[in-house]
Amino acid sequence: MILTIAAQEFKSHFISPLAWILMAVLQIILGYLFLTQVETFTLMQDKLLNITGAPGLTDVIITPLFSNAGVIFLLVTPLLTMRVICDERRNKTLCLLFSAPVTNSDIILGKYLGTLGLMWVIVILVGLMPFTLLLGGDIDTGKFFANGMALILLVAAFASTGILMSTLAEHPTVAAISTFGILIVLWLLNINQTMSDKPNELIQGLSLLYHYQNIQTGLIDSRDIIYFLLYICTFIVLSIYCLANQRLQK
Repeated sequence: MILTIAAQEFKSHFISPLAWILMAVLQIILGYLFLTQVETFTLMQDKLLNITGAPGLTDVIITPLFSNAGVIFLLVTPLLTMRVICDERRNKTLCLLFSAPVTNSDIILGKYLGTLGLMWVIVILVGLMPFTLLLGGDIDTGKFFANGMALILLVAAFASTGILMSTLAEHPTVAAISTFGILIVLWLLNINQTMSDKPNELIQGLSLLYHYQNIQTGLIDSRDIIYFLLYICTFIVLSIYCLANQRLQK
């Protein structure tokens, strides 16, 4: 049932023009940023040749590309997740799901995976850009795959937040604003701490950006992976709990 709901949710995204428009806009923006980094590397290449241990293609082009993608997903995720549960409630179709032989976990996980599938399609399209660099040079494949894994985990965390807010909110706009508010706070925690003379490790450890950047370096720490997994599980469990309460009230 989870896969059935996920497949239906995934298809529903492509019925509306929103998904297609977002995918097109994201590709244009990220493609432009990617080409800008390529041009920067080309201009710096002669200087980099004279520097011992100078950054290569991966550090100058690929890592900034995935960093920019993380920021853009921060802005886009609320738009993709705001209607997931809200629209079901507003269109009175949530009652049909409640009357069907599916559990609350089936509904939330199915909706989550369906939305996440769309977001991972965009991640794959972003990941294809660096492969064009192989036509004229070499890339650090280890760091490239670390950046890809970091973005996959980050997007999954973003989506879980959006699902919870869509479950709680009565209107999609409220869900979108709430999702963005939570994500931007957790994103900026690290920036605030890096500007401090004595950063608080607890606050820094709660930051999405902090763990995302750690994985981007290529030195994968199990603590960063566990953080994302716990984050995702927490928001999914809370979504299931909230939906269960709403089901009891029907």
